Amino acid sequence: MTSLPARTALRTVAIAACLPYITLKTAWLAGSHVGIPDDSVLLDHRALMAVANGGSVLMDGAVVVLALLLTRPWGLRVPAWLLALPMWTATGLLLPIMTGYPAQLLVLALGGDGGGAAASGRPFLHEWVFGVVYGGFILQGLSLGALFVLYARDRWGHLWRGTLDDLPASPTAPALRAAAVAASLLALAPGTMHVLWAAGSTAGLSADRAAGRDSGFHVLEAVYALWVAATAAGVLLLAFRRSALPLRVPLALAWGGSGATACWGGWLCLASLSPAGEAAERATPGMVLTYAVQMLVGSLVVTLGAYFLAERAAGTRGAPA
Repeated sequence: MTSLPARTALRTVAIAACLPYITLKTAWLAGSHVGIPDDSVLLDHRALMAVANGGSVLMDGAVVVLALLLTRPWGLRVPAWLLALPMWTATGLLLPIMTGYPAQLLVLALGGDGGGAAASGRPFLHEWVFGVVYGGFILQGLSLGALFVLYARDRWGHLWRGTLDDLPASPTAPALRAAAVAASLLALAPGTMHVLWAAGSTAGLSADRAAGRDSGFHVLEAVYALWVAATAAGVLLLAFRRSALPLRVPLALAWGGSGATACWGGWLCLASLSPAGEAAERATPGMVLTYAVQMLVGSLVVTLGAYFLAERAAGTRGAPA
């Protein structure tokens, strides 16, 4: 078992990593424009931004609560769903940043184009803000993720022992296979759109979004497509079970992929429905539909995963260790 000092250190890192984001958002709520250009789109709808900033402060504050829950004795008594839902959401929101931002920096260092905001003529934030905020998010993801793995191993480790081949026959297997295939077919729609946008297509994009594309945009679209693919791969492996892979591999793919797909689908869908000052800035029906479908796919897959684990728990209850 990992030592208590190691868990305490991880908790400290997770909480400290929240401070830059919370401090910046609190300053904006107080009326400061630090890090925001004078003609930023963020200043077009101040009331909406105040609500969004307040909500995001609460979300990052939830990371502090999770870090305490995962390291304190009382955390083991929390109902599974009360921990799993916010942890799945945190995983889903952080994973694309943890994978996408370093990839964007690498592509930029290799000569990629970083002038998307200048091309669109609508600045968003000063560049240093992204480094501070995303650097904090990456530290949050690494430390909180490590704490969750340790916690889950202690509390539920028996549920993912063995390989896919070791899974016993289940009367619900045909239903799981049918639902997994349906989710994977649905995933083709957002997955295909993200691949097209990553490859340079402007099909379905708003005029403003198309004009603001740069290497960072293409990298992020590729990351979204990658997580959609991970979602489909994880749920199909769990459903068909024809592999010697350790059970924890498809579970991790389904957990992380469904979280990233659903949570960023929901976030982008919500952002696309916010009021825009110019017609060119408004999300197209194709964008909204893409985000809505990926939110549906991720939600369906995590639900299937929850049923799988519930059945697994029922089957292993009382079994010899």
